[in-house]
Amino acid sequence: MTPPPEASLAPASDGSPARDHVPGPADQTDDLILPAAQVFDADAVTARLEEACRDAADDKAIRAAAVSILGAALKDGREAIAAAFRADPLNAWPTVHAYSHLTDGVVTAVFRIATQYIHPLSNPTDAERIAVLAVGGYGRAEMAPFSDVDLLFLTPYKITAWAESVIESMLYIFWDLHLKVGHSSRTVKDCVRLAKDDYTIRTALLEHRFVDGFAPLEKELKRRLWNDLFKGTATEFIEAKLDERAKRHRKQGGQRYMVEPNVKEGKGGLRDLQSLFWIDKYVHGVESAADLVELGVFRQDEYDAFLAAEDFLMAVRCHLHLITNRAMDQLTFDMQVEVAEAMGYVDAAGRPAVEIFMQDYFRHATEVGELTRIFLTALEERHVKKEPKLVGLFKRRRKVRDGYKIVNNRLAIADETAFLSDKLNLLRIFEEGLRTGLLIHPDAMRLVTANLKLIDDDMRSDKEATRIFRDLLLKHGNPERALRRMNELGVLGTFIPEFAPIVAMMQFNMYHSYTVDEHTIQCISTLAQIERGELVEELPIASKILKEGVNRRVLYVALLCHDIGKGRDEDHSVVGAKLARTIAPRLGLKPGECVTVEWLVRYHLLMSDMAQKRDIADPRTVRDFAKAVQTKERLDLLTVLTVCDIRGVGPGVWNNWKAALLRALYRQTARAMEDGLEALNRGQRSTEAKRNLREALEGWENKEIKAEIDRHYEPYWQGLHVTAHVDFAELLRGLGADELRLKLTPDEDRDATRVTFTLADHPGIFSRLCGALALVGADIKDARTFTTKDGWVTAAFWIQDSEGSPYEASRLPRLRQMIEKTLRGEIKPTEAMRQRDKLKKREAAFRVPTSIVFDNEGSEIYTIIEVDTRDRPGLLYDLTRTLAADNIQISSAVIATYGEQVVDSFYVKDMFGLKLYSENRQRSLERKLREAIEQGAIRAKEA
Repeated sequence: MTPPPEASLAPASDGSPARDHVPGPADQTDDLILPAAQVFDADAVTARLEEACRDAADDKAIRAAAVSILGAALKDGREAIAAAFRADPLNAWPTVHAYSHLTDGVVTAVFRIATQYIHPLSNPTDAERIAVLAVGGYGRAEMAPFSDVDLLFLTPYKITAWAESVIESMLYIFWDLHLKVGHSSRTVKDCVRLAKDDYTIRTALLEHRFVDGFAPLEKELKRRLWNDLFKGTATEFIEAKLDERAKRHRKQGGQRYMVEPNVKEGKGGLRDLQSLFWIDKYVHGVESAADLVELGVFRQDEYDAFLAAEDFLMAVRCHLHLITNRAMDQLTFDMQVEVAEAMGYVDAAGRPAVEIFMQDYFRHATEVGELTRIFLTALEERHVKKEPKLVGLFKRRRKVRDGYKIVNNRLAIADETAFLSDKLNLLRIFEEGLRTGLLIHPDAMRLVTANLKLIDDDMRSDKEATRIFRDLLLKHGNPERALRRMNELGVLGTFIPEFAPIVAMMQFNMYHSYTVDEHTIQCISTLAQIERGELVEELPIASKILKEGVNRRVLYVALLCHDIGKGRDEDHSVVGAKLARTIAPRLGLKPGECVTVEWLVRYHLLMSDMAQKRDIADPRTVRDFAKAVQTKERLDLLTVLTVCDIRGVGPGVWNNWKAALLRALYRQTARAMEDGLEALNRGQRSTEAKRNLREALEGWENKEIKAEIDRHYEPYWQGLHVTAHVDFAELLRGLGADELRLKLTPDEDRDATRVTFTLADHPGIFSRLCGALALVGADIKDARTFTTKDGWVTAAFWIQDSEGSPYEASRLPRLRQMIEKTLRGEIKPTEAMRQRDKLKKREAAFRVPTSIVFDNEGSEIYTIIEVDTRDRPGLLYDLTRTLAADNIQISSAVIATYGEQVVDSFYVKDMFGLKLYSENRQRSLERKLREAIEQGAIRAKEA
């Protein structure tokens, strides 16, 4: 361990506790974003302060004058720095140094006011000494616009009354200046003692910086830290920092590709870079990250990447602070748009500026991960960090093949020249890593990255190369580990050039939690989990399909390619299919397999759309889907691909509701393919439903059962489970003319609560029911309404709470009460909806174009109106109210939500019970629906 060089000491001319100032890093004014005098004019401020202090009547007046003068200096300095940074929005380090220089000026001025004017001490004793030290980010001279000012007041012995008074006066001035100050008052002995057990304190002291006061105290602290604390404790410090890093990553989501990352604390963020410097300073005593090159830890190009990532991330953080006018490190959706604009990003090639900005962000975050791996391996080789354990599926270490060796439990290259003599080794090393369960040594990764140029068209079409790549996908049971490492090193995008554009590509919406490349790898990971039998309970059908056997080559390649067309102006499914047409044969698939891969990529959203946007109780839906899929083989492949695709979107996206829809569609389609499409007819379903109801109505007389069955029209028997038919039968039994009855039933299979209503029929009832449910915060997932022959309405809604879960039993009474009040007219939905329609600030940046489609082919007896637009709580009520006002009868509504986007599909007839064939009628209705959407959007903004 090597302590850092000692700072040179200024002469202590008269022993004053305030006159032994040693310049720190923030005093070096040649790297500020504008001239130092424009940041903080020390001479001018000092002159004004001295004049004000001389004229002040008492200490209170001195403090008031200091706050006034320094407040103005702070305001002017901040405004000047911010203006200079906005004009040069990527120049982060001179900006953070300028903020530190400004803070130094204020802290020094306050210290001297406190020691020379408020609490002057002409002849201090040894105990009456004090030094002011900057710690934390301020100690590094790295201050964002609203960073905390972290100070250590250092005294030689137990704090004296004089020192306590000085500190108190300083803090009062800081607080009056509205500075957020973190402070501690300690002796040198206290610092060493506390830092032994607290690594946060130890880290803060590691990067302390002298600001003002009695300089020999800081020198003594530095000596004691290095001799009595840091020496011989490098390993424990490293382990503590790495453990802290792991906990921090878990808290932030554990992924580098979270779509709302924390710039400071997230994986691949500033704190990761700072941790590298802390560790190296502790181990080697370095004072600059540039020393890492001289020590052989980084190559020059890697250090350049370190600087680029640090500069980019710090620029993002500074802009976040300036835009929000507070300390803000979470890059939320609304902030992403504003930061991208502030940093000069513009729309290009059909992609919005915010997505281009976030792609750059994630590329830098990935680079931080690579640098971290390289750094930690260098520590292992110096024996100051514990070696990694064997990872993967193997408990015993396998013997490595010729050309490789094991270094610190990692797979390393035995002879670099021999390795590079065969370019296929750039792929083989990943296969060897999977085969042995070993992590790849960072030196080997560096070699691979430095020689990506060897991967050329000849290699891409080489049969052995494609065999290796296929084996990475199919042979070892955990392909995601190799794919993720290949992706981070640039191998995946070089071997499959069509993949490169989606690397680190962020999709600016609330639906996808990961970048496109990470989503693809998550999908493949899910497929591997299903194959390993880990998801049998959660995914019984997909597990059964894979167990019975499908073409795995087709499935894996289709998943790899399914989103490869994103980021273009054209439909990504169409673009992806064209790209898959060239990728699949290049990877060695047979002609028939290539056709299937292309079809799967082209129609990878078909099953999801049919299940979530159409009424699968309508035989026409299943018939159309079966005709599109054509074969049982395609149905099986598409089902597994769809499941993996949805689960790979992000945490919480897959749920029992989607699972139930997909299972129902799969089973009905498989049955139709086996028995023939003619088996899909309403008559058969109706007969089965009536028979099931007869069996379920225990204790009912035959004539009551016959009356109950005869009162309903045929559509009633198509789309409901027998439990819903039983609920309606019991609710209708003895129902009074002005009576409203409802029943709330947990539907555990769908993770929803089913609400069944019976009441007298009247115009607009479907809309009023939607309004009542919206007012209690219910998220409607599915709805259908029927009219009996004797004038009653039977309506069923499946709802979830705001967390996407069924309503708990304890909440059901209040839910019932609110619904009844709304339907009785005690609450007006239109007025009460205003506050509920309010958009959250972080969601306001999203723009979803409205699309309205009239489909007369998707159902035999209904027109399907599909409204694709921006979601908000009162939307469904506005749409159904508009339809009711135009004399449109709504039979059912299917709601599919994708983050901020929603697709509401209504099965409707006109007032005469006919489809809406007239184009004029369709255009008129579309205009009214768009007006309702626009008015609601305005209301949401004003709420």
